[in-house]
Amino acid sequence: MPLIEKELIEKIRVKANVLKHRAIDQHINLAVTGLSRSGKTAFITSLVNQLINENAQSQMTFFSTMQEGRFIAAKRVPQKNLHIARFDYDSAAQALSEEPPHWPAPTKGISQLRIAIKYQPKDSFIKYTTNAATLFVDITDYPGEWLLDLPMLNQTYEEWSQATTELLLQSPRADEAASFLNRIESISPFEPVDEKLLEDISKQYTELLNKFRHEMGLSLIQPGRFILPGDLAGAPILQFFPYTQFKHIDLDHYQKAQDDTLIGMLRARYIEYKERVVKEFYKEHFVNFDRQIILADCLTPLNNGHSSFKDLQQAITLITESFRYGSTNFISRLFSPKIDKLLFAATKSDHVTPEQHGNLTSLLAQLVHPVRQKTNFDNINTETLAISSVKATQFGKSQHQGKQIPVVRGNQLSDFQEITLYPGMVPKELPAKSYWQDYQFKFVPFAPLVSTGLHQPFQHIRMDQVLEFLLGDKMK
Repeated sequence: MPLIEKELIEKIRVKANVLKHRAIDQHINLAVTGLSRSGKTAFITSLVNQLINENAQSQMTFFSTMQEGRFIAAKRVPQKNLHIARFDYDSAAQALSEEPPHWPAPTKGISQLRIAIKYQPKDSFIKYTTNAATLFVDITDYPGEWLLDLPMLNQTYEEWSQATTELLLQSPRADEAASFLNRIESISPFEPVDEKLLEDISKQYTELLNKFRHEMGLSLIQPGRFILPGDLAGAPILQFFPYTQFKHIDLDHYQKAQDDTLIGMLRARYIEYKERVVKEFYKEHFVNFDRQIILADCLTPLNNGHSSFKDLQQAITLITESFRYGSTNFISRLFSPKIDKLLFAATKSDHVTPEQHGNLTSLLAQLVHPVRQKTNFDNINTETLAISSVKATQFGKSQHQGKQIPVVRGNQLSDFQEITLYPGMVPKELPAKSYWQDYQFKFVPFAPLVSTGLHQPFQHIRMDQVLEFLLGDKMK
């Protein structure tokens, strides 16, 4: 049989297998969503770890399948998309289990993982056909910054440039962006294209984006591939930038500009970026999700100030605009799956004391309120939790001025020195700009706790509630 026919048959077999599991509701395609440093890699590692290392030490009180004794076992199985890198669970779990432990390397590209969970059905019709059913869970990991490019699919180069210009002119970006904006003013948009000039200004714009993200802690970065290029590093498709002077040029002249002009080449590269990079990424990974968890680090933006916190809110809203939400039935599960459950999770909850977890949950709920309004209207089941995928601190009490106060104890990420501190209060509501004048936040980054072993479940906070919300109804 010719090789092409064999490949076609294999693709059909894989597709048929997926449809079979969807038909009996035994498959979940889980979107783990969040910007860099929100804890995606640690979350995926912990989720798998809790399932494959289930034992008497597991802290799974709220995961009904385990609590009722119906959980049999789980294991990693080969993923269906063989052209995508495998999520490196082993390296991530090893990093968290070493002495001293350290956080796994952050996501740099796309990877996938599939896990099979065997359990005893209780309520569904499956219990009449078998004593043991299997739920397949596919997880796709990707850099969070790439998500912020998806709204560009609905923008022309002119619209994107104008929106980005408005952002660059606002605090806190304006001071840092002044040099870039001045340079754009000095160029003639209709002159013959100079690729070296495009490369130089694109590099300056990329350096600016990196400063916004890594030094200023801002979340709204476009294009996201500029700071996490993956295999596109150095490619001309990443060498463009927003033209910030559209209000000073004739738009009819712009529309007729050829690709051999500077403005024409910028537009051509922007369009190519949307078609070849953003749209392909969307089509490959974003049309088949059933469930979604959005991870948000609220503590770092609180440390960085009002602008950083507001930026996070805008970024989360932009991210959710690119997903398909809606209730599902038998037919839509087969051919047009939509996300019917959405979990918002405030990560690093162990970096504050337990009595602050309610405030952290409330703060995230208000942060994502516009998104929840829309999804609730579409009859999507949503939940908000404060979690820690892998614990980094222990909680306790300490004497201060004759009173006992709650504290956290852990090893600082910077030097692994143990410290004990009261990290402060988390605001229950979205803080106004003036709030930072009265309260100073200092949430310290911690290293993960020393593990009890590579094949033991990691200590966590509320991962059992996460599993129950995302998977529990599929394992009845």
